[in-house]
Amino acid sequence: MTELADLQNRRLAEQERIRYLLNSVRAEEEASLKGGLDTVAWVKEEQCIGCDQCTIVCDDDAIELFDSPLLSPILNIDVNKKAKVLRDPCTGCKLCVLACPTDAIIMIDR
Repeated sequence: MTELADLQNRRLAEQERIRYLLNSVRAEEEASLKGGLDTVAWVKEEQCIGCDQCTIVCDDDAIELFDSPLLSPILNIDVNKKAKVLRDPCTGCKLCVLACPTDAIIMIDR
């Protein structure tokens, strides 16, 4: 019969294995993102939830939130926030892309 200590050790080993795999996938995603001075961030408004994460991580103050009407026949909300990237101050650092929880921000060529 398996002892409790053995189960805990197996669980810790499995957690470590999963963490390693997730970190390697994340590193591959970061490496595949294009960035630099010849790129600029772009927000897909239909996916943006206005969470403000991109404005928090942006060191260049290149992202601002604006009010947008909510396109829902069910909810009656006057103001819905969306992110917008200001092209000139954006340096193409990719921090906003990595911080966006809904993958609403992509990098495009200037």
